Amino acid sequence: MRIPPHYRQPVWQRFLAGVAIGGMISWFVFLYIFGEWQERYSKEIKDHEDKIAELNKEKEIWQDEFKALNKKNRELLTIQDIKVKIRNGNKYKLDLYSVFEVEDQIKEDLLDMKAKDIDTVYKSRELIVRIIENKTIKVNEKRYKLEVKQMVIYTTLFIQLDIMLD
Repeated sequence: MRIPPHYRQPVWQRFLAGVAIGGMISWFVFLYIFGEWQERYSKEIKDHEDKIAELNKEKEIWQDEFKALNKKNRELLTIQDIKVKIRNGNKYKLDLYSVFEVEDQIKEDLLDMKAKDIDTVYKSRELIVRIIENKTIKVNEKRYKLEVKQMVIYTTLFIQLDIMLD
């Protein structure tokens, strides 16, 4: 077997030289295009990484603010204070100190409601009314009963009472 004698024909020589030169030119074009794509994709990846880092920082800020708001909302949804007011203390000629003592006794009875959530206090409002109305108070050697006239349940439990002789 032998190699055909095409190397002597100039047409074949030009064809083979054109294939070699074309292969080298196409290789350089491929390297140039591939390099440009790699550079563009590298820049795009870097931009995405920067954006992800920025969004992560922003997410942390939002999460911190959200935690603070949740804490504040939890405080708003619990009973923070209890206020008791007797409306008709001067009808029975009670002095201010006696009225204050009665209000303070009622506050002490309701102290368990402090720091409970508003929903629990709302559900037990009948119990609160019974606690207050079934209690007899002794002031200046006289016995008094209390009647709940108004009750407002919010972050402050506000109760207005009327006092009457037992």
